Amino acid sequence: MWLSVLLLGAFLLSGPVRGSDGSASTAITCFTRGLDLRKGTEDVLCPANCPLWQFYVFGDGVYASLSSVCGAAIHSGVITNTGGAVKVQTLPGQESYPAVNANGIQSQVLSRWASSFSVTAGAKNAALEAVGRSVSTARPSTGKRPKKTLDKKAGNKDCKADIAFLIDGSYNIGQRRFNLQKNFVGKVAVMLGIGTEGPHVGVVQASEHPKIEFYLKNFTATKEVLFAIKELGFRGGNSNTGKALKYTAQKFFSLENGARKGIPKIIVVFLDGWPSDDLEEAGIVAREFGVNVFIVSVAKPTTEELGMVQDIGFVDKAVCRNNGFFSYQMPTWFGTTKYVKPLVQKLCSHEQMLCSKTCYNSVNIGFLIDGSSSIGEINFRLMLEFVSNVAKAFEISDIGSKVAAVQFTYNQRKEFGFTDHVTKEKVLSAIHNIQYMSGGTATGDAISFTTRTVFGPVKDGPNKNFLIVLTDGQSYDDVTGPAAAAKKAGITVFSVGVAWAPLDDLKEMASEPRESHTFFTREFTGLEQMVPDIIRGICKDYLDSKQ
Repeated sequence: MWLSVLLLGAFLLSGPVRGSDGSASTAITCFTRGLDLRKGTEDVLCPANCPLWQFYVFGDGVYASLSSVCGAAIHSGVITNTGGAVKVQTLPGQESYPAVNANGIQSQVLSRWASSFSVTAGAKNAALEAVGRSVSTARPSTGKRPKKTLDKKAGNKDCKADIAFLIDGSYNIGQRRFNLQKNFVGKVAVMLGIGTEGPHVGVVQASEHPKIEFYLKNFTATKEVLFAIKELGFRGGNSNTGKALKYTAQKFFSLENGARKGIPKIIVVFLDGWPSDDLEEAGIVAREFGVNVFIVSVAKPTTEELGMVQDIGFVDKAVCRNNGFFSYQMPTWFGTTKYVKPLVQKLCSHEQMLCSKTCYNSVNIGFLIDGSSSIGEINFRLMLEFVSNVAKAFEISDIGSKVAAVQFTYNQRKEFGFTDHVTKEKVLSAIHNIQYMSGGTATGDAISFTTRTVFGPVKDGPNKNFLIVLTDGQSYDDVTGPAAAAKKAGITVFSVGVAWAPLDDLKEMASEPRESHTFFTREFTGLEQMVPDIIRGICKDYLDSKQ
């Protein structure tokens, strides 16, 4: 019957409904997001009896556009769960969306999103009551929460993640609470929807010495995982959580042990009380390995116990990012069922897994663009389009990939550096606004300038560095020495030649193997066809560097 609700909602979204005052409102489903609406201001109708526990809402007052419109409207108090008319106003994106619990909905933290919306009370609509009755009638009458149909073997494809549960096996938790912890982890595993194409999980036990109980590759069915968790034995010893976290980040997520390329890596640390060692260094190591760390703390230290804690800020120092999303607190191991779903929601919110390192979010790409007279304004614009198309493929942010651009003739002009623009929109705008210089061609000097002034400030950063040299002709100076120096500085060089660019120079500039790092096209229009190969080349080099 729940399927009929969704189908009804999809049908209602197809057209406006006119109210008694003649105004037109679009009937939407419970799960229509702000980004699904196309108008700057739009009147919509939310149905009745939406399942509050399934809402995804980010922010308070101003909501990220990936939030449910109806969820935001209930959260803000514009409507109740009996449905109602809502006016949605599209707003610019913002830097920080807070987490606030209001009207039965817990909104979530989001550090940044490209667009937002606000909600206010909409015009009254005579059709609303009928819509609410239809949806209410279509829902099950048992009061049970509807279950999403899931291919048990494939698992929940919307929650692809490789997850290590780092459980507390120390004397601090004791045998009884250890068993309660296992029950909770089992419930989380069930709700995740483990399967071949969904989340994969493994377990590591923290005690005096960490022990990997089972790897990601060992079990891909929920029933098998539950049995393995049930069979875990209590180890005892000190709660050396930092030691276990560092060990898990370094040893657990190898391809041999079942980790998958391009899938978010997550460690969920269960901590009863407080750690007996340092978590800060372990958190740094985890970030270096591209792992998203979640701390689930149970039974926080009391005021009397705080004196025994080495560092009261251990949670913030261990998690992937100190923004509230990666920490989760439970008061006790008793009655934890209600905490399962909110934790699973976090683990499946992959758009917020900002510390998963992939080739798309962990590279610095510098573009060295020939602005010589032989190119001309029209062809120069084609070069900028090529640059934009490559940049679009990457996840540009303050902690993700970064892009810089230098234009050169006899002289060099840094158009923008890696830290000047930290959103994709601003980078693409900056590329579009580059003005053609015109002049001679001194590619060697330009490579040296870019290595020194653009890559120099980020040479010790976490991202892998790439330089794409784009030129249409013979350089008036030597390119071999400057290119060798760039490669020695850890920069992977791709050379892209057009028209009269000599192949020997292109190969001298390119990294090894030169055949796969050298590109040439006779016409500027051919640059477009190279974009996928350049992107694949960057990703291949990135993955090879991590093996």
